Amino acid sequence: MMTFDPPEAPPPAAEVDFDTLFELAPVSLWLEDFSALRALFERWRAEGVTDLAAHLADAPERIEQCLRCLRVLRVNQRTLSLFKARDHASLLDGLGRIFSGDMRANAVREWQALWDGATLVENQTVNYALDGTRLDVLVRLRILPGHESTWQRVLVSLEDLTARVQAEAQLAASERYARDLFERSPVSLWVEDFSAVKALLDEVRASGIVDFATFLKVHPEFVTRCMQEIRVIDVNRHTLRLFGAPDKRTLLGQLHRMFRDEMQDSFAEQLRELWAGQTTYEREVVNYTLHDDKLHLHMQFAILEDHREHWDLVLVSLVDITARKKAEAYLEYLGKHDVLTRLRNRAYFNEELARLNRRGPWPVAVLAVDVNGLKLANDDLGHAAGDALLRRAGEVLGKAVEPPGVAARIGGDEFVVLLPGCGEDEARAAQQQIMQVLELNNQFYPGRPLSLSMGLAVCQAGESLEATLQTADRAMYTDKARYYEQHPPARRRTDRPT
Repeated sequence: MMTFDPPEAPPPAAEVDFDTLFELAPVSLWLEDFSALRALFERWRAEGVTDLAAHLADAPERIEQCLRCLRVLRVNQRTLSLFKARDHASLLDGLGRIFSGDMRANAVREWQALWDGATLVENQTVNYALDGTRLDVLVRLRILPGHESTWQRVLVSLEDLTARVQAEAQLAASERYARDLFERSPVSLWVEDFSAVKALLDEVRASGIVDFATFLKVHPEFVTRCMQEIRVIDVNRHTLRLFGAPDKRTLLGQLHRMFRDEMQDSFAEQLRELWAGQTTYEREVVNYTLHDDKLHLHMQFAILEDHREHWDLVLVSLVDITARKKAEAYLEYLGKHDVLTRLRNRAYFNEELARLNRRGPWPVAVLAVDVNGLKLANDDLGHAAGDALLRRAGEVLGKAVEPPGVAARIGGDEFVVLLPGCGEDEARAAQQQIMQVLELNNQFYPGRPLSLSMGLAVCQAGESLEATLQTADRAMYTDKARYYEQHPPARRRTDRPT
């Protein structure tokens, strides 16, 4: 271990200023004698050692041998205060604690530099105060002029970096924490640079444009140009999963596939908000995965507060609401459709009837449609068979009736077809189309054929659609009576075995 020699005799008067500077220096100063270390190195060289670090690693006790070669001649007051030593003697007694742990590996790097011929060595290392406090220090080791051949006088300065190192460690921990929050967020996060977009908007404003909405309508290519100028800085892991990308490089190379179609209009609205000075906003948007699946997303956009002058740091979060939108669409579908036949339901039919009553277009043809033999199918084969006939009726009407025509199930086996803007000839053609599809349907499904009774009526402008519906209904019942005259139901057997 290092040895500590008592202070030498007072220096000559010419050196008083040096002593004062040494003692009052604001950094820790050590005056040491490395001559024994040099002698040890020369002996090892003579024995054939060429790689000092490997030589020390082969026998760790050689590090202790090197430490014992170092003699501390003097230290200044800053050294005593830094290492929490009462005096020189207590510092000497505690050298084993001061130079411990991490210090040894760093000392090897210093010795390697000296071995290689350096006379000035700088190294960051760790020491410990006598109370156990860790000290991160910057060591500068200088062989004083005139002692290069002996290493008898070496000046070592220690600059206390503890506060800075701790601050850097806290900053690094804070950055890791922020990074983990970003990467592990359960929503898609994008860090983007909109500075080029701002430059384009500023150019438009400088050209005298005031009505930006009209400008975008006249120059839709400006929206595309702005989209192309957005620079994506980073995305998190959830973004890769959401869009089906294996890595960030693939994702960023396929942005044109993700942001298309509906996104053009949505981004145009975002540009209008930015033009108006909104630096934060949210909306629902549509994007696409790399597998071309549509994504409904709730987007939140924010230009970070310290970057609102240049828009060079923007945070965008995307929450997947595709399942919710599908559920909403299904609920809306259920509100307007009959689940069994997939035609419009009575609620929608009533709304459409009221709308046509108010606005037309006239004339409006009405077809009342009823499934023949439904009760008999239910009685003989069960309600599943009856439901199958109703589903087939829905298939026929759904295929045969084209917009703006509307086919609706308004009761058990009752259907109505509304044909806006159709007179009797067009309605007869639509009725014939239904019968043709019905024939194909019966060819496709084996077993009991599907049969429909239909009644037709036409409502002119100024007439009542409700009355026309009743007229069509009476015509349908007349058609149904003819059907049962031609196809009388079989007698129900009363002698079935019990």
